[in-house]
Amino acid sequence: MAKFFGTNGIRGVFSEDFTLEFVHDMALAMGTYFEKGPVLIGYDGRTSSPAICKVVSAALNSIGIDCNVAGIVPTPCLEFAVKGLGYSGGLMITASHNPPQYNGIKPCAKDGVEISREDELIIEDIYLKKGWLGKPAKWGITGTENRAIQTYLKGIISHVDSKLIESKHFKVALDLGNGAQAVSAPNFCELLDCETFLVNQKIDGAFPGRGSEPTPQNLSELSKLVRENNADVGIAFDGDGDRSIFCDNNGHILTGDKSALVLTQHILKKNPGSLVVTCLNSGSNIEVLADKYASKVVRTKVGSVEVSRKMVPTYALIGFEENGGFMYGKHNQVRDGCMTLALMLDLLATSGKPLTEEIANLPPSFTAKDKVPCSSGQAPGLISSLKGEFPDSDTSDGIKITIDPKNWVMIRPSGTEPLVRVYAEAESQEKLDTLMSEYLAKVNSIISRQHF
Repeated sequence: MAKFFGTNGIRGVFSEDFTLEFVHDMALAMGTYFEKGPVLIGYDGRTSSPAICKVVSAALNSIGIDCNVAGIVPTPCLEFAVKGLGYSGGLMITASHNPPQYNGIKPCAKDGVEISREDELIIEDIYLKKGWLGKPAKWGITGTENRAIQTYLKGIISHVDSKLIESKHFKVALDLGNGAQAVSAPNFCELLDCETFLVNQKIDGAFPGRGSEPTPQNLSELSKLVRENNADVGIAFDGDGDRSIFCDNNGHILTGDKSALVLTQHILKKNPGSLVVTCLNSGSNIEVLADKYASKVVRTKVGSVEVSRKMVPTYALIGFEENGGFMYGKHNQVRDGCMTLALMLDLLATSGKPLTEEIANLPPSFTAKDKVPCSSGQAPGLISSLKGEFPDSDTSDGIKITIDPKNWVMIRPSGTEPLVRVYAEAESQEKLDTLMSEYLAKVNSIISRQHF
């Protein structure tokens, strides 16, 4: 893992380890990596984002690079606009699902996809050696970009049967999480003649509604909204709008794995023999499903960058993570909350069945995840101790302890926060509960024995 880049971009606590001085120099390194403009800049609703945007654009201008500011946009909107409007690259100022005091930068290449791990190292090298471009013959200028949202929504709608969706007049509950999808998802639903019911729709960098990360535990308001309004589907977005967690028509919150399976089935029915890319911590049913449609699954390390950058050269049609990040290759090889909503509406319009029924037809799956506080200094000792106990395990990304294909546990240090994540899959709910409690106790016990 790179020194500054985590699982997804660079993040830190604003004005502590993510200072304006650091932002300025890192922007110089990123501008040097892009070599030329124009670069598109967007940001989420965090209170520190506008100030960071000014520093980033000034730094780029100082090395002769022009940039345009799109303002508050979801990350996938910025990425699609970079590709669709012909930019040299893009910089999204966001800390995604992290708490309000954090901020960060996610760079994307001119193809509209997050830069590769190799390119992250190139940027870090430029930053550490202060090897950025010298004084330019002509200063860069900063303008505005007003076409990003329209370009994004038009792109999404082109990939679904919009006329069929419009004819259904779906009722959609949106939990916008006080985040960036507030500028696009409601408009998207309006364009497709859906009736919407909104919660946490006001953009607010403090994320007062339910925090910036949608989890089954904090979406009771969305569930209630679906039930009270007899909605066809509910959806909750994270802070920068690239991930989405669904709620079925009975108000039941779906795991990211479950919604990915139902969407994959819908897409593979139309496109058998396609490639699906997912991470090591996704459930095993994706292989069962892919097999049914003569399709293949490729597994990567955890992280959207890993999935996205595997999708590009392999021309994969589908990519996903268990956390609600879903990628549709025909649109863009990145996580996209609004594109995922479009695919779900396309599925409901095509099948004519309620979402609960679609879910009931999937192969049964039992997955869970939890987290345990753990400093970056403690994490290597934890993984090493587990490896000693389970020497045959996969240690390509944390450690994945496989009992058999249907029963496994994965423990992995977070690349964005000081904690370890514990993932598990089992053949029954009872077995899953036992596995999770056993391994959470084991992880806590190993961490508590370490002294730092």
